[in-house]
Amino acid sequence: LRHRKIEKLPIVDDEMHLKGLITIKDIEKAVAYPNAARDEGGRLLCGAAIGVTADLLDRVAALTEAGADILCLDSAHGHSYNIMQAVSRIKALYPDVQLIAGNVATAEATEALIQAGADCVKIGIGPGSICTTRIVAGIGVPQITAIYDAACMAAKYGIPVIADGGIQYSGDITKALAAGGNVVMLGSLLAGCEESPGEMEIYQGRQFKVYRGMGSLAAMNNGSKDRYFQTGKQKLVPEGVEGRVPYKGTTSETVFQLMGGLRSGMGYCGCPTISELQQRSQFVRITSAGLRESHPHDIYITKEAPNYTMNPQD
Repeated sequence: LRHRKIEKLPIVDDEMHLKGLITIKDIEKAVAYPNAARDEGGRLLCGAAIGVTADLLDRVAALTEAGADILCLDSAHGHSYNIMQAVSRIKALYPDVQLIAGNVATAEATEALIQAGADCVKIGIGPGSICTTRIVAGIGVPQITAIYDAACMAAKYGIPVIADGGIQYSGDITKALAAGGNVVMLGSLLAGCEESPGEMEIYQGRQFKVYRGMGSLAAMNNGSKDRYFQTGKQKLVPEGVEGRVPYKGTTSETVFQLMGGLRSGMGYCGCPTISELQQRSQFVRITSAGLRESHPHDIYITKEAPNYTMNPQD
């Protein structure tokens, strides 16, 4: 293509019907991102979030027809009758649909979702940086404990779990996977990236991006209140806040640093694979003094590293 200066290459069948289109950009991206998750047709995987609403099954039908590879039944309280019923109904009508369900934080809840038909379970009640559920509702489980308990139960059924929330640094990804998580879900770590939808702000001479939780008042007013089982229009009880996170540049740069930290952590443990990391890792309980010692200390940081920023509360 480059030799003949052809930018686009149409693909047709025997009857000259257009079946596809290859461009230089497609080839460049295939070389640059060889590990990109793709379906059988070579398209990037696409997932869609759904909630327990009156038109749930209509949405599922439309999304599957549109070609969604994964559906995620998302709720703040996944261990509830409505969620279990929704999972069972979806899997009964669409048995081939890959369905993620959550969120939960206990082994019992994980088993209940699996028995209802979930293909994957999302773990995390209140660990997110913008979540206030544990304070407002008094409900939640420390994330490492929740991941471990859920993963032990899910392993009996051969079902993966997603560690959703609580990731502040790349080292937390290593810990989440070591505790039994098959996948980690990132929010605040990617909220400051160029591709994220938040508006850009300038504060004290630095660039920030707006970040809000699904349980924040603004998000609830824009449609997320169903996730928290709230239907009132006049008064809402938020379980999240709005804030700003430092601008980080492109997502690829951030992911590169996160992957580097994970590889380093696995290297320290002598584990070439995630499954081996889960089998051989050991956790040690530390004190608040040990946590302070883990961070840079006794100096004034003059230049931040690309993979480390002091938290506001540190």
